[in-house]
Amino acid sequence: MGGRLESWGWWVGGMLLLCLSLALESEVVLANRPLASSPHEMGSSSISISTSTSSSSSTNHNKIIEKDHKYILANIFHSLFDNGDSSYTHVWPDMEFGWRVVLGSTIGFLGAALGSIGGVGGGGIFVPMLTLIIGFDPKTSTAISKCMIMGAAGSTVYYNLRLRHPTLELPIIDYDLALLFQPMLMLGISIGVAFNVIFPDWMVTVLLIILFLGTSTKALFKGIETWKKESILKKEAAKLLTSQSNESQKLAYKPLPGAPAANAQVLSSPDDEVPIKENIYWKEFMLLLFVWVAFLAVQIIKTYATTCSIEYWVLNALQVPIALSVTLCEAINLCKGKRTIASRGKQDIRWKMHQLLFYCCCGVLAGIVGGLLGLGGGFILGPLFLEMGVPPQVASATSTFVMTFSSSMSVIQYYLLDRFPVPYAAYFVFLATVAAFTGQHIVRRLIVLLGRASLIIFILALTIFVSAISLGGVGIAHMVEKLERKEHMGFENLCYHSKSLQFKVL
Repeated sequence: MGGRLESWGWWVGGMLLLCLSLALESEVVLANRPLASSPHEMGSSSISISTSTSSSSSTNHNKIIEKDHKYILANIFHSLFDNGDSSYTHVWPDMEFGWRVVLGSTIGFLGAALGSIGGVGGGGIFVPMLTLIIGFDPKTSTAISKCMIMGAAGSTVYYNLRLRHPTLELPIIDYDLALLFQPMLMLGISIGVAFNVIFPDWMVTVLLIILFLGTSTKALFKGIETWKKESILKKEAAKLLTSQSNESQKLAYKPLPGAPAANAQVLSSPDDEVPIKENIYWKEFMLLLFVWVAFLAVQIIKTYATTCSIEYWVLNALQVPIALSVTLCEAINLCKGKRTIASRGKQDIRWKMHQLLFYCCCGVLAGIVGGLLGLGGGFILGPLFLEMGVPPQVASATSTFVMTFSSSMSVIQYYLLDRFPVPYAAYFVFLATVAAFTGQHIVRRLIVLLGRASLIIFILALTIFVSAISLGGVGIAHMVEKLERKEHMGFENLCYHSKSLQFKVL
């Protein structure tokens, strides 16, 4: 467990450091820095040079250098918070039946089905489809993608609420795991939505390729490891079945739930379904709902605050204690042993606070990625849950459950920012909802038939890898076009968009 934590720590730490360095370096390079001195200052300096000593000339030179650094810092904040005009324009094609809608719907259906199976949402397939085929601009595609993720996640959660844990007498959704990650994911979503307005496309592309290639590789290795363990269990089950053939006893094989205890007892059949109310832990669910409502209230009230005023930033900051209060309470209870991540089975572990805090940081990072790229946080949460020893079925179900809250919050934020056309969004939400339900039903039957839960992990790795290739290719193509046209490639203006938001709501 310590090795896994250290591996994830280096990887996530490197990603955060890369984000910070790219943000600072790009703004320094792309900012239009004014001259160190104005014409009036030049005239004054020439008089002072003719009448002053060499020491005063040196002092003036140092002042100019100091002013240079002030201009650089000023440009960084000017790019983020100035109330000037934004250079970004939306492209919203008319909604009419044609080959674009048919092809886009087909790809969207497959993406939603695969994304719901792996617990990642499918945004990595939605965004290129919406951009290249339907014809939306990249940022509108991001917003509509989030709408599709919300529809797919809601459908998947409804399907999973009838199912039980593959080997334990528990719901397939781990509510303790959700309480640990959902508040942090939603906090990251709010940050990511703002970054979506600010960050240039080229930076988003670089971060996306690095992040997705890393996660898909980790998921692939985890899938191979799980496949080998399943093969061993299948051989042992076959031997046991042969030895008991004289007694005419049948052995029901259970899909491998990750890294199970050797003496784990099978308590339920793969085909068992129970009423939804038995799979809902109302106390934990209401706590998650409280976090969602609190975030929603802050977002709505924030629209009536003066753009970039003190009240505006105070309201933004209120999201931090809301998220931290719930997550830290859950983390402390896990450390003290008052609560446990029961879906891991009998693998008892004494959670340490630094481990849980690191996982919470991963939750924030997943939210930032989700809000920034229009993807589900499951691209990070799914592989992370698997590394924590959670069964693939539970990892997928819990990741999707958490994404239902976060994606719906993103949709509301994008709607208030007027970032997508409602008719198109409604159509694709319906499409994703049907696709997710269909995908869940088919793959569940395949897992029962083949006896291999690792199928979920391989679908997860495939979806992330395809997303990296498709989104990375689209991003690189857009960068080349902008370079050829010498278009603006710097940071956008956050306060300009906030100002437009306030006008529309009022």
